[in-house]
Amino acid sequence: MGNNNFFDRVGKIALGSRLRMFSERITEDAARLYKAYGVDIQPKWFPVFYVLSKSDGLTITDISQEIMHSHPSVSKIVREMAGRGLVTEKKGRLDKRKNIVRLSKKGRAILPKIEQQYLDVNHVLEDTFTQVQHNLWKAMDEMEYLLDQKSLYHRVMASKKEREAQHVEVVDFSPKYRKVFKELNIEWIKKYFKVEPADLKTLDHPQKNIINKGGYIKIALYKKEPVGVCALVPIRVAEYDFELAKMAVSPKAQGLGIGWILGQSIIGQARKIGCKKLFLESNTILTPAIRLYEKMGFKKVMGYASPYERSNIQMELLINDK
Repeated sequence: MGNNNFFDRVGKIALGSRLRMFSERITEDAARLYKAYGVDIQPKWFPVFYVLSKSDGLTITDISQEIMHSHPSVSKIVREMAGRGLVTEKKGRLDKRKNIVRLSKKGRAILPKIEQQYLDVNHVLEDTFTQVQHNLWKAMDEMEYLLDQKSLYHRVMASKKEREAQHVEVVDFSPKYRKVFKELNIEWIKKYFKVEPADLKTLDHPQKNIINKGGYIKIALYKKEPVGVCALVPIRVAEYDFELAKMAVSPKAQGLGIGWILGQSIIGQARKIGCKKLFLESNTILTPAIRLYEKMGFKKVMGYASPYERSNIQMELLINDK
């Protein structure tokens, strides 16, 4: 590759840059080869040209699915090829709403030349792959398979969350956290609903109405700063003795997995004191919260009388003894 000291220094985080440079290098040679073989197409048109050469006509949607390009990208390429006179577009015979794209007479005239180019390029690439220790084509298959399972973005975000979770600490409630317990809850409630009397009763007097009644409040600290809260509240609802409630995470700390960490801490506390069924109330407008509860293992149950107007879903978690 020549002088690649930059990539040696930077390492694999420059994967995208290196692939772009590699792609540009191949594309530049491809353009020169098309010219050498008298083939009047651009390298970026090749996938569209190829699938059209093997068919009697396709829709834009058909082409985009076949070559795994976006619909707008294929539409743009088809317009460019049409401008060069290489393809035609006509209404379908059976479905007039669809345009069928075909190679034109001029496009078909290219085929004998490009077929010779295919043979020579394939021969050279096969020979080149035998000269390298690692088969690039197979490596790309493996990498694409892995990224199909989980994208690079999601892999990096998961790694980020795991790294930053090392700075998260869950501590028990103390009077110094009373203000943040109330503020974080009021913040999210006001964003979506209205603060109700039942909220204020608990948030204004957490020691009296939660701790002193046998409940627990957990505080999540991120780099020693309180950023999340959650409570295990004693209740008397049907067969439930405790409720997971008053979970709130500061917007500046969202994406760190604080909700999950707090939830696991509360569930662990419930298990420790012998709670078998944990109850919670929420609202389906809070989609991320509902997904989090489901991930924790909560299941929807039939509604019970609630002190909250905003409650439209109730869930339970069966706690095992592990």
